[in-house]
Amino acid sequence: MPYVIGIDVGGTFTDAFAADDSGRVHSAKVPSTPPDFSRGVLSSVDALAENIGCDVGELLADTAYISHGTTSALNALVTGNVAEVGFITTQGHRDSIYIMNLEGRYAGLGPEEIQDITATRKPPPLLPKRRVKEAVERIDHKGSVIVALDEDATRRSIRELLDDGATAIAVSLLWSFRNPVHEKRIRELVHEIAPDTYVALSCEVSPRIREYPRNVTTLMSTQIGPALRDYLEPLSRDLTERGLRGPLLVMQGSGGTVSAQEAPANAITTIGSVLTGGVIGARNLGRQLGHENIISTDVGGTTFLVGMIVGGEPVFSSMTTLNQYQLNVAMMKVATIGSGGGAIAWLDDGKNLRVGPRSAGASPGPACYGQGGTEPTVTDANLVLGILNPGFFLGGTKKLDVELAREALRKNIGDPLGLTAEEAAAAVYEIQNSQTADLVRTVVVGAGHDPRDFVMYAFGGAGPVHCAAYGAELGVQEILVPLGQTAATFSAYGLASSDVVLSVELSDPSNFPVDPAVVDRNFTELEEEVRRRLAAQGVEYADITVTREVDARYTMQIFEVPTAVAQGTVDDTAVKQIADDFEERYASLYGKGTGFREAGIQFITYRVFGTGRMPFKPELPKAVAAEGGSTPPVKERRRALLDIRAGWQEVDVYDYSRLGLGSALTGPAIVEAPTTTVVVPPGTSAVVDGLGNLRIRYQ
Repeated sequence: MPYVIGIDVGGTFTDAFAADDSGRVHSAKVPSTPPDFSRGVLSSVDALAENIGCDVGELLADTAYISHGTTSALNALVTGNVAEVGFITTQGHRDSIYIMNLEGRYAGLGPEEIQDITATRKPPPLLPKRRVKEAVERIDHKGSVIVALDEDATRRSIRELLDDGATAIAVSLLWSFRNPVHEKRIRELVHEIAPDTYVALSCEVSPRIREYPRNVTTLMSTQIGPALRDYLEPLSRDLTERGLRGPLLVMQGSGGTVSAQEAPANAITTIGSVLTGGVIGARNLGRQLGHENIISTDVGGTTFLVGMIVGGEPVFSSMTTLNQYQLNVAMMKVATIGSGGGAIAWLDDGKNLRVGPRSAGASPGPACYGQGGTEPTVTDANLVLGILNPGFFLGGTKKLDVELAREALRKNIGDPLGLTAEEAAAAVYEIQNSQTADLVRTVVVGAGHDPRDFVMYAFGGAGPVHCAAYGAELGVQEILVPLGQTAATFSAYGLASSDVVLSVELSDPSNFPVDPAVVDRNFTELEEEVRRRLAAQGVEYADITVTREVDARYTMQIFEVPTAVAQGTVDDTAVKQIADDFEERYASLYGKGTGFREAGIQFITYRVFGTGRMPFKPELPKAVAAEGGSTPPVKERRRALLDIRAGWQEVDVYDYSRLGLGSALTGPAIVEAPTTTVVVPPGTSAVVDGLGNLRIRYQ
């Protein structure tokens, strides 16, 4: 009976989800193990096997594949814990990555920050100038070799970089996406001198026009590639030794997986790995429930993540900004702030209460864990407010200490502000709810959408605690909390239910009307490449689908608009249709009448996505009808604060395991599940649907 497994590694917890082809699902949650996160991954597999009631080797032998979301790449870039990289570019273009195309001061900043120009700064450089070498070579925009590569000078540059401590080398030459011959020769020269050195080429990592983002994308991929390789190789080996027969797959920011063997070569695609699992899970669950417009919200131990599904598909961007650097990486749009359950509450110099972004993480964790943590967190506040049950955290596997939580809140927040521990906890709870609501509002309303047109999904260990509060501020009509086996491991479910998705692209700028033979040739070559790469993943697919798009723009504009292209041979009619579809897409993004055909249209970059669909997708099991009708039994009553405006109240507490299809309850109430707690505040009601999800509605 084959299983599929999804493993989501967070800063605080590692979540695992398994499903078999008979519809049974299982989950596990264990502490993450920084800095060696692989130990937590292996522990989560052990916990899964225990929950299933089988031996680890038996489980892995019956596993078709493991889909893994890792923070390894993103954490390395954010913290600067990356490889020592040398960079080789075309002579005369050494300063491109320092000039930053004049975007470095403001890329990724909000309007208020951009307007305060005196406070803006370029980010720290990716590498010192002594580690940037220039190659004597030149290829023109048609791909013709104008100046041959000076191999002797290049060898000297390579030796200088290695002698200076570079452990990896990035190569990005002008127009290499039109003709990669010089880049590939430089890699051969590096391996002649140092065979084990990691090398990344822009023609493979980012064959897209525009020198600066292509350079940055290649550099950052080189910075994290060696560490990702050093993480995945032993993990793959350990899993194989334990009995895994199927492949280990790694989630990409695009929402699809890639094999662990291929991931390090295109490491930059994995930087959104751990962010996208929940969005994919929301999309797949939404398909079961008939929801096409979904706001995906995930409050984990360290972060709060918000993504969107519009018309049944996640919202994507072909560009990504990280640390104010522009990257040629197609990713789901997922906004994040450091506002998870482990977010630390603290006072700034003006004695203003702040929550996050710093987190207590898995070690020492919140004060209430009793592991030596002394700073108060959101989890400590929720415990003091009576929301969390100290004897039933993680299904009773971890006991919480209320007095340690109360002491941390009193000492660090209450005493300096003249508040009791309970008042300090209420303040932390309110700030947490407000700042999460602000992020959701920015994502949804800022993109021009009406929240009333969406269903909000709330998951993660702390998402169900706070969702009714941040949902009320946004004005959504309904919140769905995925319960059953996926309450706090929903992102891992999303990973397990994802497909293998690869993309390849090529820039070939042309003015409209474009020769149909050129368009057809580009797409044919890209489709052959993506099918070859899909076949190399080591996965047996149910089927393979290929989609195409071209980045088009009006002449002289800076940025392009991705435009879908129909399958089939491209002729003059198809080329005209691409241009018409581009103008329609442009108008939908920027407003009716904003297009200007008279300026001319250009096709810039061709892109093909290949999707290998897995043999079966885990689906959540149907809920059993509630015993005794729609009124569930009350587990206990306790004093809690669920809404700061309503104050402390006696609250009905329900055991989720005793709820079933049709169970209905009215706030104020608390529902305790093995891996999460759901707050149903005053003025709301909740009902269990056919898949065991709790649907919260505002009265």
